[in-house]
Amino acid sequence: MQQQISVVTLGINDLARSRRFYVQGFGWTPIFENGEIIFYQMNGFVLGTFFKPALEQDMGRAGLSVPGAFSLAHNVPVEDDVIVVMQRLIEAGGRMIREADAPPHGGFRGYVSDPDDHAWEIAWNPAWAIDDRGGVTFGL
Repeated sequence: MQQQISVVTLGINDLARSRRFYVQGFGWTPIFENGEIIFYQMNGFVLGTFFKPALEQDMGRAGLSVPGAFSLAHNVPVEDDVIVVMQRLIEAGGRMIREADAPPHGGFRGYVSDPDDHAWEIAWNPAWAIDDRGGVTFGL
């Protein structure tokens, strides 16, 4: 089976508030939106932000909760971009989780949550190449 992720969907409580974070904070452009969901075309997959009650109904599961035991990551090409992106996300409705610093394994990273408390790591890792389409290649 091919190693791939096609879509990552986040349950959210307020579509307009979430849209502001992703459009103004990250600068992303929706490719589809209606009253329940917004899709963003990423580099090789789609990110969806889905009104949580509608997502629960779609999945047939109740009581979806955040924060979860995961984080999403947005890698940047230069170290200084970490703080710049984190600040933009906070100005667009995000919340600081962990200020940027250098972890023991190298690089530079910090954490911001979106308005629905989904954790985003904003990271620079000199060993991880980022191509022109935004694809990240794992490197040691």
